[in-house]
Amino acid sequence: MSLKSFFRLDLRRLILLLAFTTAAVTLVNGLYASHKVQRQLLLDQTLNNNAVYASKLAASTNNFLLSAQQQLAYAAGEISTRMDDDALLFHAAERLRLQTDSFNSVAVLDPKGMVLATSPDTLQLKGQQLVSQAVQTALEQQRPMISEPFVSAANNLLVLISHPIVDETGRYLGFIAGSIYLDQRSILNDLLGTHYYNDGSYLYVVDQQRRLLYHPDTSRAAERVNHNPVIEAVIQGQSGQQLVNNSENVPMLAGYAPIEAAGWGVVAQRPVDATLQPLNQLMRTVVDHTLPLALITLGLIWWLARLISRPLWQLADNARRMDTDCSPGRIQQIHSWYFESSQIKQAMLLGVGLLHTRMGQLKDDSRTDPLTGLQNRRSLERYLNMLELEQTPFSVLALDIDHFKRVNDSHGHDAGDEVLQEMARIMREGTRQGDMVCRTGGEEFIVILPHTDAYTANTLAERLRQEISTADIPHVGHITTSIGIAAWPEQADEPAQVLKYADKALYRAKENGRNQCLLYEADAVTTG
Repeated sequence: MSLKSFFRLDLRRLILLLAFTTAAVTLVNGLYASHKVQRQLLLDQTLNNNAVYASKLAASTNNFLLSAQQQLAYAAGEISTRMDDDALLFHAAERLRLQTDSFNSVAVLDPKGMVLATSPDTLQLKGQQLVSQAVQTALEQQRPMISEPFVSAANNLLVLISHPIVDETGRYLGFIAGSIYLDQRSILNDLLGTHYYNDGSYLYVVDQQRRLLYHPDTSRAAERVNHNPVIEAVIQGQSGQQLVNNSENVPMLAGYAPIEAAGWGVVAQRPVDATLQPLNQLMRTVVDHTLPLALITLGLIWWLARLISRPLWQLADNARRMDTDCSPGRIQQIHSWYFESSQIKQAMLLGVGLLHTRMGQLKDDSRTDPLTGLQNRRSLERYLNMLELEQTPFSVLALDIDHFKRVNDSHGHDAGDEVLQEMARIMREGTRQGDMVCRTGGEEFIVILPHTDAYTANTLAERLRQEISTADIPHVGHITTSIGIAAWPEQADEPAQVLKYADKALYRAKENGRNQCLLYEADAVTTG
């Protein structure tokens, strides 16, 4: 089978191609659409969850900071009338630190920044003047404040929450402040660090300077992060959700919300890959469960395509051999089990019948004379070749109508045709079943007599001549014929030669007066 014929499309291949393509496109499109929809749902849901989570955490942190300020405000009111009582000041500081565990340390300072009391007292700061920026800002502002995060002398990242102390007349007496460590364990650290995901999700807190106040990686504390659209949005007091790449260029689904009391921002984010991992696993499971059924379906389609195309393929194959004799039988045996193939089968059988009829008719037309129905010269040549191959002896009668031109001239060509047809009838009826009667042209005829010697043929020729001469032909009357006789292999070595000898005998008969039979002889012609 050639490569070209292998790739040539037939009905079975077309059905398989269409079915397989349709099934594949439908399956892939279904999986793709399902994956795309589920993917977007997961992304949207994760973004929304992170935004809600960040908002709740920001609200909790904001409430904690406000509560811490309220605790400081209450303590400031208690000690405002007894600022000279060191025991009371220490007790107030110790209570604030231990009662709610809100602060890592608590201190009471006078208007010059001198430390009047601390908790824990292990800090040993009493009597010292603090000059940090946070302390100076609190002294200058003389209002409740949450300081900018700063690094202490002990190299701790912390934030200072302060409240002014004033007497009944409104005179400023100093402030009470609590510190919260951001890079060590504290209530705020615990609050931010309570995270329920272990799939790469995490949260962080930034201040107005874009510094990380809290991050799961403690080594990044106080690190400044620039060019992050989420951080830019949250420090401006905005809340929302966004797809963003983190500092390691990993796509993250971020939700963010501001902590209004401190001007900070909380960002909760989850890796896109971690979010989509369950979906990818689900799609693999779907494919694993769908593939066997798809293979079974494709096998069924292949079987049905073969079943549907087989009758048409068999009909098409037989269409190429409709001219053979066994074609109708082969077509009849084809099992055309559905309507269309059955109709095509019936049409082909009808067509084959008409074709064979037409071919038979053409075959007969090619071998017979259309006017008389006798065999023509082509049939004569085939018959002589067969006799020669079979070594069958035969005799030849060469007949010619005498003065046939006169018949045409006197009575017309239609009458001449009637004469030829009557001549053919007499010759058919006057010869044996195995003899061949041919019209070789015009008014000339040949009769082949198998298994007949020359003298027997001469007797038959004489009888034909008499029947023809006595026949009464309408519109013409009587006609006569001249006949030449020769035999093979008695008188010639080749069949073609014996035809020439019969013609010579015929012409000699015409020269001798016509209406006679002459047998060819090498030296002379015998008159019948």
